[in-house]
Amino acid sequence: MGISDKISNKADDLAGKAKEGAGKATGDKSTENEGKIDQAKANLKDAGEKIKDAFKN
Repeated sequence: MGISDKISNKADDLAGKAKEGAGKATGDKSTENEGKIDQAKANLKDAGEKIKDAFKN
């Protein structure tokens, strides 16, 4: 996995955590759920990159 992919996935994960936290703080379930979805997407992208790396070696 390239370093840029790692950075991008981590940034997406952190943005999702921030969005989830903002949703919790304001009581906005929609924003909170969007944050959780963003985190899940980042985790899936990270897992996909790890699988690609495994097949390269």
